[in-house]
Amino acid sequence: MARATGLLAATTLIAVATSVWLYLDNRSLRSELAVDRSPHAQPATVTGAAGAPPPDPWTQARSAELRSRTASTPQPALPEAPNESRLDRRARRTEEFGAMFGRHEGETEDEYRARMGPMIAAGLMIPRAKAAEYRKLAEEKAHVTPEQSAKLDKAFDKVYGDVLDYTNKAITDGTLSPYERNVAGWLDFAGGLGGILTDAQGSVGKILDPGQVKAMYDAGFEWGEYLGLSAPWEKLNPPPPPPKK
Repeated sequence: MARATGLLAATTLIAVATSVWLYLDNRSLRSELAVDRSPHAQPATVTGAAGAPPPDPWTQARSAELRSRTASTPQPALPEAPNESRLDRRARRTEEFGAMFGRHEGETEDEYRARMGPMIAAGLMIPRAKAAEYRKLAEEKAHVTPEQSAKLDKAFDKVYGDVLDYTNKAITDGTLSPYERNVAGWLDFAGGLGGILTDAQGSVGKILDPGQVKAMYDAGFEWGEYLGLSAPWEKLNPPPPPPKK
């Protein structure tokens, strides 16, 4: 993660430096052009009596010929956009999803983790921060002690391990595959995941008293939502290589 962050910072610095250089170079060119167009600039051609350069008969004839050809030539038209059906669009999105979340050709497991881990963590950063803030506010309203909060975190470590093991198994056996649509498998996985999170809420009831649990619920806080966002999804095992076509 630190390596990815350093690379992002370096590329951002290069982009900013390039933008500044192009801005200054463009401003310099504009300044030179303004000087050339100033009324004090000396003309580079011989002017006529009225101060304008004498017309060139050959240039005038050539311009008239080009205008005539342009007027008679039909303007090029862009090709019509293909009429994509809903099924075609769904198939295309499946391929795009597989290209993003699946293994690239020849990509190792470590390379996949280095590519996907930072992206998943970055995508969850804001939702996780909001969930942590909601938990803090709900715990304050329910008068949860620091000792109770620490016990909850320790209990959640096992929950996260169960979630990762369950999900890794689904990835290995193909229930969760980035290469194909498997709605029935996704629903089956979601049901099992919901069962794990429901069991986790039972462990919460062993640490907090019923009044505290109700106070957090009345404050709008959901333990299942919090655990689902806080699970270390960036540590999941990579999927198998894509099937050969």
